[in-house]
Formats: sequence, C-alpha cells, structure tokens
Amino acid sequence: MRASEEGPAVTDTLWAQVGGIETFERIVRAFYAGVREDPVLAPMYPDADWEGAIWRLRAFLEQYWGGPTTYSEQRGHPRLRMRHAPFPVTPDAKERWLKHMHAALDEAALPPMHDAAFRDYVERAALAMVNRFE
Repeated sequence: MRASEEGPAVTDTLWAQVGGIETFERIVRAFYAGVREDPVLAPMYPDADWEGAIWRLRAFLEQYWGGPTTYSEQRGHPRLRMRHAPFPVTPDAKERWLKHMHAALDEAALPPMHDAAFRDYVERAALAMVNRFE
C-alpha cells in the first residue's frame, strides 16, 4: 500500500522484508544466468542488452512487491502482455521461464510465506504471458 500512486509505502512491504534491492538483484541475476543458457529463451534477448533485461525485470518486480517505483517512472505502465507480444511465448517457453525463476527463488531462500507469495505471482504472470500455441 502506498501513500499515493507513486508515493512511499505506508506498510512494510515484501520488498523491504526480504532485503530490498540486494535480494531482488540476486534473484534476477540468478534467473538470467539460467535464461542465457536456455536454447529457447536466450534467442528472445538481444546479446547486447542482457543488463537492460536484468534492470527491467528487477525494477518491475521491485515495484510490484512494494519497492521503488522506478520502473513506471522510466517506462510507464508495465503493460506486460503488450510488451511480450512480439515474442513467441509458448507453453514450452513459459515452463522454461518458470524453471529458471523457480531455481532463482530456490537460490534466494526467501522466508516460506514470502517464497510462496512470490512463486504464486510468477506462476500466474507466466501463464498470462502465453501468446502462441504450438
């Protein structure tokens, strides 16, 4: 909960409770370490923009979980489906994405309540991104 649309959080957020930027940076870097080696997912990312991808996902997740609103300040509304429309997000791609995200969350070892909430969110978000069927 925020004081205003882009104001500070008025309650302690999941972002703050799990360690803020350091934790989210660790999760996203571990995630992309797997994605970079994935033969289906890696080609969806320009080789010269891995750091950009890392920043965008970290900033988005931080904002979603109550951290800084930098993502929306710099990129506007997330519009996840629109931003992913050019990419072939098939059921297989979704499962590969989730495999790497779950491995990153395993590595982060969040407290059980926070881990469950994070995993629930990424499962639902990944399903919503599927835009092509094989």
